[in-house]
Amino acid sequence: MSGTMETEAKSLLEIRGLVKSFPGVKALQGVDFTVRQGEIHALMGENGAGKSTLIKVLTGVYSRDAGTMCLDGIEIDPHSPKAAESLGISTVYQEVNLIPHLSIAENICLGRQPTFFGMIRWREMARRAERALARVDLKLDVSQSVASCSIAIQQLVAIARALDVSEKLLVLDEPTSSLDEKEVGELFAILRKLRDQGTGIVIVTHFLEQVYAISDRITVLRDGKLVGEFETANLPRLKLVSHMVGREITQTEAGGHGPLDRDAGAKAEPLVEIRNYGRSGSVAGMDLSIGRGELVGLAGLLGSGRTETARLIFGIDKPQTGEMRVDGQKTAFRSPRQAIRKGFAFTPENRKVEGILPRLSVRENIVLALQARQGLRRMISRKRQLELADEFIKRLGVSTPGAEQAVGNLSGGNQQKVLLARWLATQPRLLILDEPTRGIDVGAKAEIEKTMQQLRAQGMAILFISSELEEVVRACERVVVLRDRAKVGELAGEGISEESIMHMIAEHGHDH
Repeated sequence: MSGTMETEAKSLLEIRGLVKSFPGVKALQGVDFTVRQGEIHALMGENGAGKSTLIKVLTGVYSRDAGTMCLDGIEIDPHSPKAAESLGISTVYQEVNLIPHLSIAENICLGRQPTFFGMIRWREMARRAERALARVDLKLDVSQSVASCSIAIQQLVAIARALDVSEKLLVLDEPTSSLDEKEVGELFAILRKLRDQGTGIVIVTHFLEQVYAISDRITVLRDGKLVGEFETANLPRLKLVSHMVGREITQTEAGGHGPLDRDAGAKAEPLVEIRNYGRSGSVAGMDLSIGRGELVGLAGLLGSGRTETARLIFGIDKPQTGEMRVDGQKTAFRSPRQAIRKGFAFTPENRKVEGILPRLSVRENIVLALQARQGLRRMISRKRQLELADEFIKRLGVSTPGAEQAVGNLSGGNQQKVLLARWLATQPRLLILDEPTRGIDVGAKAEIEKTMQQLRAQGMAILFISSELEEVVRACERVVVLRDRAKVGELAGEGISEESIMHMIAEHGHDH
């Protein structure tokens, strides 16, 4: 049974009024979530929507603050993933949680090995593993190590293990992120088979196409609240995108304008051009050019390939197809250091993990990239370091007692400004900004946007990535739209609006 008809299936999981808070954050605010027997249910939402928190409460990683959870009509309250498994809830995470050097059989039966007087019964374990693999249509030598298997096979082994533990409710977190199209098709065939056998399946994914290919129902969360539950067949893609980003638009709305004086006809001289530039499992080969003094936006839902594109351009990841030209010359970066030498700069999305060094001072954080570019033989003098720090503290309005203050003590907005200062000190020709305004207050956002426009006016090329469509529309003179890790179109000048971006994300190649 497919579970698309209300009358067909009884509720397997019922969550009502779920509340979970962390210091300063209401992660879930009275959320309801229902999964029926024999259905595949997609859980959708942008960053911070509450999807991960819901899954972690359900699987016993977090305890809930309020609300009820019932499985098969019985109230449950798991306090650990093992407790959740014993109730009938199994989870397979994006990063496959198997032990690489152990065999397939050992991984499938881990913690539940058949024993006789304390000795493991290896033959029985092998037979059990083979039966578990048969559930996912796999026939393998179960004595081989997991490390010797492809990512796709590892994913299926993880699902086989989850089913061996329990087959009531299977939770899959981004199960297709490392799979190619053929492997995704094979996985979906297995999920449909499990669904038809009565297993309830929850799938968390960012791929719109895959949601429509595999799910019976969709629940959308936004900012920790339930937006709604929908039958997939009756939910147009445009409506789904509207629910996720929180902007209700009609089919007829289009066109747009921003505060910029946009001249769609004026073509800036290209500084960077990429042609069919891509990497398997990261982003499909795309064409993109960024001109001197041009502010180009990358727009798309979470998981659409925005950060992956930035990482390819900056030399963090290596492309497998296409080429890049800088100043018209064919260029291939073997490392970010080479990109920095060419005048590229990149402020990453996760400033706390990949950006600032919290224990170092504002001064030390600001001179970091410039010193790295010059090398240890050409040390920047203490006097020059202080001059640079003071210049950028004033220029970007960094609120700090002084240049020697530890960056970790500053607010998020001020940390972001210090990160920006670090790269501006290198006088870059291309500045890649990945979510530079995430998690900072409105005033700091406005200052960073103003700085971007000033830099653009001075001839700097900027690639701007933001989840907030409003920001992209306000700031950019050209917008490249991505979906499901591929470029689906480009907008320029007066054609840029939130509506036109959302239409492009939702409607590419579809009639909805």
